[in-house]
Amino acid sequence: MRRTRVLTTVLALAAGLLAGSPPALAAGKAEKPVSVAADTYTWKNARIDGGGFVPGIVFNRKEKNLAYARTDIGGAYRWVESSKTWTPLLDSVGWDDWGHTGVVSLASDSVDPNKVYVAAGTYTNSWDPGNGAVLRSSDRGASWRKADLPFKLGGNMPGRGMGERLAVDPNKNSVLYLGAPSGKGLWRSTDSGATWSQVTNFPNVGNYVADPSDTSGYNSDNQGIVWVTFDETTGTSGNATKTIYVGVADKDNAVYRSTDAGATWSRVAGQPTGYLAHKGVLDATKGYLYLSYSDKGGPYDGGKGQLWRYATATGTWTNISPVAEADTHYGFSGLSVDRQDPGTVMATAYSSWWPDTQIFRSTDSGATWTRAWDYTSYPNRSNRFTMDVSSSPWLTWGASPAPPEQTPKLGWMTEALEIDPFDSNRMMYGTGATIYGTENLGNWDSGGQFAIKPMVRGLEETAVNDLASPPSGAPLLSALGDVGGFRHTDLTKVPSMMFTQPNFTTTTSLDFAEADPNTAVRVGNLDSGPHIAFSTDNGANWFAGTDPSGVSGGGTVAAASDGSRFVWSPAGTGVRHTAGFGTSWSASSGIPADAVVESDRVDPKTFYGFKSGKFYVSSDGGATFTASNATGLPSGDSVRFKALPGVKGDVWLAGGAADGAYGLWHSTDAGATFTKLAGVEQADTIGFGKAASGASYQTLYTSAKIGGVRGIFRSTDKGATWTRINDDAHQWGWTGAAITGDPRVYGRVYVSTNGRGIVYGDSSDTGGGGGGTDPGPGPTGACAVTYKVTGEWPGGFQADVRLANTGTSAWTGWSLGWTFPNGQTVSQLWNADHTQSGSAVTAKNIAGNGNVAAGSSVSFGFTGSWSGTNGRPTVFKLGDQSCAVT
Repeated sequence: MRRTRVLTTVLALAAGLLAGSPPALAAGKAEKPVSVAADTYTWKNARIDGGGFVPGIVFNRKEKNLAYARTDIGGAYRWVESSKTWTPLLDSVGWDDWGHTGVVSLASDSVDPNKVYVAAGTYTNSWDPGNGAVLRSSDRGASWRKADLPFKLGGNMPGRGMGERLAVDPNKNSVLYLGAPSGKGLWRSTDSGATWSQVTNFPNVGNYVADPSDTSGYNSDNQGIVWVTFDETTGTSGNATKTIYVGVADKDNAVYRSTDAGATWSRVAGQPTGYLAHKGVLDATKGYLYLSYSDKGGPYDGGKGQLWRYATATGTWTNISPVAEADTHYGFSGLSVDRQDPGTVMATAYSSWWPDTQIFRSTDSGATWTRAWDYTSYPNRSNRFTMDVSSSPWLTWGASPAPPEQTPKLGWMTEALEIDPFDSNRMMYGTGATIYGTENLGNWDSGGQFAIKPMVRGLEETAVNDLASPPSGAPLLSALGDVGGFRHTDLTKVPSMMFTQPNFTTTTSLDFAEADPNTAVRVGNLDSGPHIAFSTDNGANWFAGTDPSGVSGGGTVAAASDGSRFVWSPAGTGVRHTAGFGTSWSASSGIPADAVVESDRVDPKTFYGFKSGKFYVSSDGGATFTASNATGLPSGDSVRFKALPGVKGDVWLAGGAADGAYGLWHSTDAGATFTKLAGVEQADTIGFGKAASGASYQTLYTSAKIGGVRGIFRSTDKGATWTRINDDAHQWGWTGAAITGDPRVYGRVYVSTNGRGIVYGDSSDTGGGGGGTDPGPGPTGACAVTYKVTGEWPGGFQADVRLANTGTSAWTGWSLGWTFPNGQTVSQLWNADHTQSGSAVTAKNIAGNGNVAAGSSVSFGFTGSWSGTNGRPTVFKLGDQSCAVT
């Protein structure tokens, strides 16, 4: 069904600056400095809930309700039991380290639950220029330290559902092991992940590759060492565990063991051959190592599989497969043991795409099995489960399949399945689109039905290709990988359905008519069928257009300002234009194939294009284009440009590369000439939003490098000065695909990410303003404070503080003080400067958020540590003025 996960990022790579060395300012003449300020923004996701592959779920074995999820390109998350949501942990990953948003493995320390480790890196081939790293945290992912590795890791590579490759010794938690891909072997740390060295005597680096003929290096990489499992009964507290099992991507030699704490290693005798061991899970109580096998590395492929049990005391191997090999058309991967009820085991048929995935359960250590669903009389099914996707209704895909298929599906790519070690009734499993779970799993054995529902809120994992915010109708339309795209009428709610009729596997571009926002168009990729669709009701409903001959992919599309015509630059053929809704297309002349196309937002007959350093203009509705004489533009194709609404011929262009022209350009004569903005060292996107109060020009937004800092920037004065509106805690890796402001809400901006969904920000600066300097502490006045603990764990917590001006005069600077009642300590604070002396803390405004109008507010947040009790402060003072506390 959804097999395009890898292609989503590859397309993003091809479209953007995700290959090569980190960008640097091109050499040239000195540029005028730009005033850069900072603003206080609140960042959230436009809710979709899920949208991508979740290959790993990890429960801590010591502390109840502590769980983590890893994604292939969208970072890692921690479960928040009080709200039944996930909180993102890797939003601080910046532009230059974008690859570290791919998580190939995660380990939660069962000795010290505050500690968690992430093996990060997205690709092992040239698509990711950086090496992998192990990130370590002692506050459950609130903050991280990094140990760089001398090799790459592949969070989005084949085999990413196997694991876990990273493991902490359950007896001596300063010892960790990491299985590496690409023939790099087994690695060990003895200092809690700070440094790593190769286990040079480990005998096998793996040899399995998905496709040796793949010249890109994606499918032809050795999948390497794929899991590490400790037998905790062979060690004592503070002493290294003696027996360690390691899984290797080698069909003839898949399992190795050490019985002397890693000093020596040997192949486990008698093991099955001809398969890859995706998982190795030990039930220490019963003395069994369970292994799930597949003939392929996954996560998409797998034609045969088996389940085996190894008796650790006797060395006896037993085939416990629930289905005869001849009857499988899938491999096994997801594997879990019930820690509260030893002998209960569950496994998944991860690569059963049709008619559905399958989940198996045994309560007698694999001697007998039952299934999540069975045939009654083909094609009819009897399910042991019910499914309620009302919280994420798009999971039905709007489909009406014939039996034995059903909607919603139980899943696909189900490589992660975990029974809660403290609650036999709770189980979670990952799919290619979400996390499902149940809290009454025991009904499986009692003859009833267990209830499955999405357990994914807070985990946002879509890759964003394009965004549009019309001046009326829905505030946001999106073009996404894998799930197509959505129309958000409420950013805080999950839309009822993605775009359908047709349902593109990936939407590559979308647009609306500026003067008639009910008219919209989108293009995308589809295995078969038309690659373009139109809407006449602001994207609520769609109908398919007709492809011109030769189309193989979506490309880019532009709608005339009045919706009367469209220009399309699809993959596989040249640029085309049409009047009406694409029942027939004519070739556009004067513009090369694969050019990026956009429309003027005032003149319905003016369209623009860009390809390989040349800007093109059409004044006859896209029939003919003429190359502009403009020079100095980026020579490559990593460029995005837009025309300003309301002003004919006003065009902004962003893009470039480190080895040439790179930055932001502006044209006021329909692209005849362009002026490069001084001080903008790099820029990759450009978007427009509502003008600031008193400003005559719309607000600009860009993902850029300005003043030596990479970030999301805003300008209210046509680019003369810039405000950085994100901070180091909110970077989201690569943000180079799309950006747009909201034409109806000043300060609101929508940011694309490559795996963290659609992020949107709202400013505390309600009036507007471009750059500026820190005004310093200013007058005091009536105030109110909201202090909210948003997350808490043993020894640590996170809090948000909102300071409201309830007086009648504006503040031109503020300084807020409080005293912790239990000696808490601030670890990291954002959107303000702070000092702490003993229990007393003072937070002061930073540049850009000192001006707080009467009736407005400013917010900041922090992480801190506590011991014993974590009481809330009860007194807050703005200078000498006590604030009301809510």
